[in-house]
Amino acid sequence: MTATTVLIACALDAAVGDPRWFPHPVRLMGHAITWYEGEVQRGGYQRTGQLAAGLLLALSLPALSYGIGWLLIDLAGKIQATVGTAVEVLLAFTTLAARDLADHAAEVKKALTAGSLDDGRTAVARIVGRDTTGLSEAEVVRATVETVAESANDGIVASLFYLMLGGPPLALAYKAINTLDSMIGHLDARYRHVGWASARLDDAANWVPARITSMLIVLTSGVVCRETIRMKHAWSILRRDGAKHASPNSGRPEAAMAGALGVRLGGTNYYGGVASDRPGLGDDLRPLNPERITESVWIMWAVFAVAAAIAAALKAV
Repeated sequence: MTATTVLIACALDAAVGDPRWFPHPVRLMGHAITWYEGEVQRGGYQRTGQLAAGLLLALSLPALSYGIGWLLIDLAGKIQATVGTAVEVLLAFTTLAARDLADHAAEVKKALTAGSLDDGRTAVARIVGRDTTGLSEAEVVRATVETVAESANDGIVASLFYLMLGGPPLALAYKAINTLDSMIGHLDARYRHVGWASARLDDAANWVPARITSMLIVLTSGVVCRETIRMKHAWSILRRDGAKHASPNSGRPEAAMAGALGVRLGGTNYYGGVASDRPGLGDDLRPLNPERITESVWIMWAVFAVAAAIAAALKAV
């Protein structure tokens, strides 16, 4: 990709996000994962069989995504160079998720601001995997802010990182890895073995981008919040709490966001009724109210802008 095509893809995402009528590659990946995992479960495989089947899926879906992306660009380029560039931009655009994330977060805030906690729970359920029934307003806000922070990596920085390294085919392979982890990379009885390889591959794929994301959150927080102290506090919390999370990556951007907003993230989440305790990230200096959602989204947009500029600059060199 060139600097220009990177910026066009970013502008498209910022403008239109994820139209539901569009056959988005991630949704197609999700259908494939659901079918395959269902076949594994119906096959009655034990631990070793599930591990082998999970490894095959973790390797084949990213490889297939890369291959299809490369083939589409190559075939389009043979029709006409301009068509090839258009397909390249379109595929790159599908790997980014800033607008979609911002829109979903805005829906949560809108519901809470209108005084409808039930609607807020419904809205946040669309972007988190945890149980949302019975969440308090502060817990709905916490879930949203945590998702914005984590998705600033998964849906923005990591995608741009792989677009820069290998264009849309590599970014599509990354999205396959990330989708696999989000769907089956869990520790519960159903996915513990079949999703093990996907979870480990996602850890490796996000190791560098997550640390870049956390630093961009720190650097942009002072400008967005118009207080230099926010940047200092974000850096302090990142250093103190970034490694506390069970995930080697998720805790980094979440800790940086917690410090930037002056809030405490983490705590007990429920998945299918089963409690999962997460370490506390940040200090309880400010309330977890709907305004924190707005601040987190503005920081996310700033991270997007800086990351896009860096990626374009590197491609221009």
